[in-house]
Amino acid sequence: MPWFKRKTDGSEGKASTVQIAEGLWIKCDSCKEIIYRAEVERAGRACPKCHYPFRISARERIALLADPGSFEERDTNLETTDPLGFKDTKKYRDRVRAAAQKTRTDEAVVTGLARIGGLPSVLCAFEFGFLGGSMGSVVGEKLARAIELAIDKHVPVVIVSASGGARMQEGILSLMQMAKTSAALERLGARRLPYVSVLTDPTTGGVTASFAMLGDVILAEPRALIGFAGPRVIAETIRQPLPEGFQRSEFLLAHGQIDAIVDRRELKETLRRILAFFADRPSAAG
Repeated sequence: MPWFKRKTDGSEGKASTVQIAEGLWIKCDSCKEIIYRAEVERAGRACPKCHYPFRISARERIALLADPGSFEERDTNLETTDPLGFKDTKKYRDRVRAAAQKTRTDEAVVTGLARIGGLPSVLCAFEFGFLGGSMGSVVGEKLARAIELAIDKHVPVVIVSASGGARMQEGILSLMQMAKTSAALERLGARRLPYVSVLTDPTTGGVTASFAMLGDVILAEPRALIGFAGPRVIAETIRQPLPEGFQRSEFLLAHGQIDAIVDRRELKETLRRILAFFADRPSAAG
């Protein structure tokens, strides 16, 4: 019996819309400055004073990266079947339903075909507002299908991660998605198709321990939290102070764990150049 099911509401393939929060002013969580929203929008949804990148929704991310009108969403007809009948202070099904209403997405990742700077690709973006962008059975299935779609279309894959890790409400079934997505990427690599991983704040847990760190090229936004367990958990476990900036993207770049840190406003052009590089290589074309 599958751990997800198809929805039959006719929503498959509908165009996505970008939702922008209301209000004229935003407080930066980093420098604590109150900033005019229009300035934040012009800065690519980042603080114009300290350059801290605000968390944005999956659909906002897609609007920033995909060429206008090019994104074709796929696999919107899947939903979890609550395989464990999980309940804590609320039923798991109720949490999923509330998250869907809050974010206006079906699950914690949005996947589909897109063009980035005119170049075709499969683009996947995580929705952190959906249960912390956690990876359950449906998320793993959507990612695996997206990778298989890329193999079928012979195009590269771009995954933008923002996640707290595996979804505890699905137990071992959630952890299985780590192997599932990694195996799908192995098949992508066997076809000599590139995978670009983009890490945003935060990228943690089972997502970091699987597909997020398997990119042929790994990019990150400035000051993004990237790691398996959180720094406080690690410090309490090893009973030692951690280096300054530990698990931030700048620290990982200095220690060879990622390839580059890219400002959000430059991310689309950076992806275009990377995809164009691979497209020009004979190994990527066949």
